[in-house]
Amino acid sequence: MEPISAVALSLALGAGKEIANTLVKDAYTGLKELIRRRYPKVPVDQLEAAPESKSRRAVVEEDLAAAGAAQDSELFAAAKRLIELVRQHEPAAAAATGVNLRDIEAANLRLSDITASGAGVKVEKARLSGDISISSVRAGLGAPGSQPRND
Repeated sequence: MEPISAVALSLALGAGKEIANTLVKDAYTGLKELIRRRYPKVPVDQLEAAPESKSRRAVVEEDLAAAGAAQDSELFAAAKRLIELVRQHEPAAAAATGVNLRDIEAANLRLSDITASGAGVKVEKARLSGDISISSVRAGLGAPGSQPRND
């Protein structure tokens, strides 16, 4: 996952209404404050208001990129830490899977442009009678500059 995408994803995960763990809340607050200090024009509050919104996450990504945040290793480290804390202490929020299909029956399955913190695509007990086409899956979190993990 690209560093900028990881930052936006971690903000969305940390802003979830179901987050109760103090460590996660503190890491989220720290990340927000870091962004507000270094990149004050990035609309963190808009993403916080609707963390499930892909379009708001995309705006945060675009604004961070325009501000030069892609080279900010401290920002990426804070985002990675938040994602790990969410995975450890808030597993329901960490299950942010791009597509999760179970017990489906269809002639074919076509998916595209999927971004997720966990598994990008998860299909269980599918009965498909035609082709399957999956593309542009960005999943998991790696080190800056690493390739995304395709699960």
